Amino acid sequence: MQIFRKLADVPADFGPTIVSVGNFDGVHRAHQTVLRDIAERARQSGAKSVAVTFEPHPIRILRPDSGLKLLTPTPEKLHLLAATGIDAVLLLPFGRDLSLLTPRQFAEEILKKNLHVCEVHEGYNFHFGHKASGDVKMLADFGRDMGFTVKIFDQMTLRGEAVSSSQIRRLLQTGHVSRARHLLGRPFAILSTPGRGRGYGSKYTVPTINLNRYDELVPEDGVYITRTRIGEECFDSVTNIGNRPTFGADSFAIESHLLNFHPITLKADTEVEIFFLQRLRDEIKFPAVEALRDQIARDVKKSRRYFHLAALPKR
Repeated sequence: MQIFRKLADVPADFGPTIVSVGNFDGVHRAHQTVLRDIAERARQSGAKSVAVTFEPHPIRILRPDSGLKLLTPTPEKLHLLAATGIDAVLLLPFGRDLSLLTPRQFAEEILKKNLHVCEVHEGYNFHFGHKASGDVKMLADFGRDMGFTVKIFDQMTLRGEAVSSSQIRRLLQTGHVSRARHLLGRPFAILSTPGRGRGYGSKYTVPTINLNRYDELVPEDGVYITRTRIGEECFDSVTNIGNRPTFGADSFAIESHLLNFHPITLKADTEVEIFFLQRLRDEIKFPAVEALRDQIARDVKKSRRYFHLAALPKR
């Protein structure tokens, strides 16, 4: 997959293209449906399939006090976009100039002039241009004037829930990682590096690992059944998100206890990725460390049973 990080990076002879424009935060099932559709249409017609997205997320520029936390930071988003089979991503730097483009200017300058678009595929609630004043009907009108067609996708629902980034964000903020997994089409994951104080450069021999600072969205504080990837190896795990109240002063941490652990080599830049499978319980302040230890043993037992059942052959 090619990545163009500004409009000028797109070759003059690139295209014709079949395009979808969006933030694609989470690259969830609805996004995947649209993107796989443009990839297939492009293969059939000899065009190039392109996702047009923005860096940073427009809300962070237009509403800087919103405190928006992303489901997928840009590097992970690009990895997930590549998995849909599209040919290219145009990662437009979002700033004042881009935000002031009228819907017609956006269609003319970006879609027609630079991408030589022949088809645009969007969800039913797509908006674009200054103050999000353009919608899919307006886009279709522009298409008739400029020589491209527009395909509109209806809202996708699964088990009665709308598949959208905002709904997935709400589920994660209330700890419903299993439901979020269904809408994403994969477990929700966060990617960082090890926290400090883990003996970098030597064998890592303790079956718990702290995640380094992570500034994007994490599930609600609590204890979860997870899978933890450390470098190239994956471990069944139990992960605590929260402030560790049993130990006194709040000290926020994301810490995984690795169940099928063996000593591994750990460096400061080793990737640590945590996949959230199921919520076990809220974070609790225990009267003593011994009570916490007993609860951890119960959490581990439940988690081992989860992984055992998950490994059984499906009938």
